[in-house]
Amino acid sequence: MSRLGIALGSGGARGWCHIGVLKELDAIGVAPDVVAGCSMGALVGAAWASGRLSRLEDWARALTQRGMLNYVDLRFEHGGLLRGGTVREMLKDLDLPERIEDLGKPFIVVATDMATGREIWIQRGSLFDAIRATISIPGLFSPHKVDGKWLLDGGLVNPVPSSACRALEADVTLAVNPNAKFGNLWEPRESFLSKLGSAGWVEKLPDSVRDMLQPDSDPGPNSLDVVSTSIDIMTEYVRKTRSASDPPNLALEADLNDMSVLELFRADKAISEGERIVRDQAEAIRDLLKG
Repeated sequence: MSRLGIALGSGGARGWCHIGVLKELDAIGVAPDVVAGCSMGALVGAAWASGRLSRLEDWARALTQRGMLNYVDLRFEHGGLLRGGTVREMLKDLDLPERIEDLGKPFIVVATDMATGREIWIQRGSLFDAIRATISIPGLFSPHKVDGKWLLDGGLVNPVPSSACRALEADVTLAVNPNAKFGNLWEPRESFLSKLGSAGWVEKLPDSVRDMLQPDSDPGPNSLDVVSTSIDIMTEYVRKTRSASDPPNLALEADLNDMSVLELFRADKAISEGERIVRDQAEAIRDLLKG
């Protein structure tokens, strides 16, 4: 049988769909042999490769809107909105191995060198450092330093890293894109902080910070909308360009347009969508492995 590689793409909260994809693949009797991931795809891939996917699913489903406040750092002192320590806490709670080499599957994490813009593949060393680097979505998480390099989200250069799967000697590659676009990239919607149900807390913020995150009346895009949608525009262009020159054997595209990269408390929706896209393509996936 063909050696299957799975490329788990970036997408912030939308990347919870990878949990559903991996669960449903198991349900149809398909187990990838190698894994490559960037951003949330790398986190979910690491949990799966170490046999801790169900623990991560429980953690994700248990996260609430108000619980998200524990991870928000509005000082913006380190280049990001969310606390980087959150990742260390999560990996500790999940009891993931300390080193990439100790995962149960060959694994590549894709990140971006902030100084050169080059793609960085991390295949060994600290699992925490690799995951913390690749989830460094500009403006949301601060960059992370690994081996003297400041690294950013891998989705900036290789949003769905099929090429990394081939480097791990995959014969066929299944690519999972949490950011598939089936309509406009942005629509007016309730602000992130409003969804957290934290109006009383918001009132305690400095005026400049409150206005930036939650405009008083204008339904147009706020600063977080701009950051999130700008990343969507860029990564979609990069993904299409990379896919044209180095396409996967089969792509699974999640329809999560109405979900922002920050809505980590909507794991139920994303996981269900991941399960659906595998069910819809189950026959094609089986056929792929027969070739």
